[in-house]
Amino acid sequence: MNRIQITKCEAEVMDAVWTQGRVTVGDVVEAIDRDLAYTTVMTTMKILEEKGIVHRGEKIGRAYTYLPSVTREQVQVGMLAELTDLLFGGSVRSLVLSLMQSDHVSKDDIEALREAAKKLESSE
Repeated sequence: MNRIQITKCEAEVMDAVWTQGRVTVGDVVEAIDRDLAYTTVMTTMKILEEKGIVHRGEKIGRAYTYLPSVTREQVQVGMLAELTDLLFGGSVRSLVLSLMQSDHVSKDDIEALREAAKKLESSE
């Protein structure tokens, strides 16, 4: 599968889909923390279906259900690779160093990175 790209609005919708597993448009509208019109969510679900990111399930009453066709991790990998290419010239090192130098990294994050690096080194 090619890199999966989604917009911010699509990511909000997909968060509800991944969390609940099977949703109706109404379920997604209720799950999102901001005012988002029912028709906007319905259009977004249609776009996600066309991209192959969700698929339509059974109809319950008047509403179709939607299920994820891809995992959250598949989208994360695709978007991270795209971000790395677009902003860091394809350099994972530059991406990681930029993150490490930002104000958003805690000591716990650094320790988790240290452990992940050790694990990678020991598996080689």
